Amino acid sequence: MQIIKRRAALGTLLAAPALAQSGLAQSAPARWAPARPIRLIAPYTPGGGVDTTARLLSVPLGALLGQPVVVENRAGAGGSLGAAELARAAPDGLTVMVDALAHTVNPALIRNLPFDYATAFTPITQLAVLPQIMIVPNSLPATDLAGFIAHARVRPGLPYGSSGNATAAHLAAALLLNRAGLQMEHVPYRGGTAALPDVISGNLTFVFGTVSSSLQMVREGRVRALAVTTAQRIPSLPDVPTVAEQGFPGYELNEWNGFYAPAGLPAPVLARLHEAALHALADTTLRSRFEALGAIPVGNPQAEFAAYVAAQRGLMATLVREARIEAG
Repeated sequence: MQIIKRRAALGTLLAAPALAQSGLAQSAPARWAPARPIRLIAPYTPGGGVDTTARLLSVPLGALLGQPVVVENRAGAGGSLGAAELARAAPDGLTVMVDALAHTVNPALIRNLPFDYATAFTPITQLAVLPQIMIVPNSLPATDLAGFIAHARVRPGLPYGSSGNATAAHLAAALLLNRAGLQMEHVPYRGGTAALPDVISGNLTFVFGTVSSSLQMVREGRVRALAVTTAQRIPSLPDVPTVAEQGFPGYELNEWNGFYAPAGLPAPVLARLHEAALHALADTTLRSRFEALGAIPVGNPQAEFAAYVAAQRGLMATLVREARIEAG
């Protein structure tokens, strides 16, 4: 009888952890899962950098979340039309957006927006950084940034190009000229590749180009690379120093892509979307395509990204004001 009681007591003790775990499992909240397909807004035209990132992200994102992720291009007004579409959406995780550097530039450029960039969105994570390369014609008598600045300082008004007004290429150039105290003439083009023939011919003194558009020309010796805009040197051009290394500490201005949802997103939905985005960024197909584009995958914590977006918004406002940049 005593043995039976001891065995019963032992059975109860052994069962207790399992019962406790069962109770915890029953009380733990279920992870959010979308009930229908997700709209992924790309606020630019098909085929561009943001659209490419969105489409690469959509496949592994949908695989993890268990619903198709449908990319929807809403181009216009520097990306603000697509952003307005997200700002109007319900904060249920079923409408999200990939946006570019313009997300932090537009508040300083565009007046009378129907939403506030600072409060209308939930930043989820930074997806990628797209470094820029400062390229000059081979005919330019400068082999480094110091030589370029010395050349331009005694020739005020020399022309430089960009992929368009208030683009990352224009802003990177404006920041450098501002820091160096140079006066040059900005010539905006309709896209980065449009400016490259005029760099090769010497009609432009320099341009900041993306890795995907400029790297091959540098390797072929058709242009000269003087600097990159990242905080550290980039793997594809390890011998080309950063702008910061060449007398401008703290200089960094890249194109980048971020992942956003509407403001007021519930914490479980935010956590699941963040987890899914990081899962997507680990996808081998996506990373291989990013590498070909010269894009560096990021995937940082949500709070870190939110702080970065706020800081960039302030920095871009200062640069737009000091460089007197206007919306194109």
